[in-house]
Amino acid sequence: MRYLSWLFGFVLFLLALGFAVKNSDTVVVNYYLGYQWQAPLVLVLLVFLIAGVAIGVAASLGFIFRQRREIFFLKREMRARAQADKSDEE
Repeated sequence: MRYLSWLFGFVLFLLALGFAVKNSDTVVVNYYLGYQWQAPLVLVLLVFLIAGVAIGVAASLGFIFRQRREIFFLKREMRARAQADKSDEE
């Protein structure tokens, strides 16, 4: 299974490399107030992909931390109940 995973990763890398080679033309990204950015299409796509991933991770951090805090309190409550049950049995 590990070899299949490596093979899949290698094929995905080759596809991305072929995409980068085919799309190396320069594009212009126009901003407000007349600002422009000229870069290869692949670089522009990569920058916006990374920015999208970063925004997605940042948006989910609040939810993740809230869940971790809730799990921590529930585990603490479970331990307290287990100790109370244990002391009731004695």
